[in-house]
Amino acid sequence: MLSKATAEGVPAPYNSTVATSLGRRRIPIHTTFYWGHKVDILFRCWPGDSAAMYAVALLLVFFMAVLVEWLSFTNIVKLKPGGSNDVVGGLLKTGLYGVRSGLSYLVMLAVMSFNGGVFVVAISGHVIGFLIFGTRALRKKSNGLDSSKP
Repeated sequence: MLSKATAEGVPAPYNSTVATSLGRRRIPIHTTFYWGHKVDILFRCWPGDSAAMYAVALLLVFFMAVLVEWLSFTNIVKLKPGGSNDVVGGLLKTGLYGVRSGLSYLVMLAVMSFNGGVFVVAISGHVIGFLIFGTRALRKKSNGLDSSKP
């Protein structure tokens, strides 16, 4: 446990916030989960001190997590064995995989802000996305048969 010594030589109490000085602004870097809207998510000074921008940031993280789940379960590019466009289809699938991986890492980096609200909306986005795209619970049925089956 590291702590700074005060003027009297008595160590300052340990807390979970380490402040780093970047220029004129001291940025708290949290090492445990905390609740509050004053946080930097993904970019320096964003969303700032505004509660409205914090809400926008939470919505962005939520929709990124839902998009990750959609990309995980979608079959936009359908490859037929022996088809003439195997290379193009393979490149498209690889590109979509790269986009999904990049979005997954962005959601992870947002969670690494150690903000409780960001953590909750990221998990919620993954859960809602899985419910919608990964399960058959919300898919329409036609004539008693699941429409997702050929």
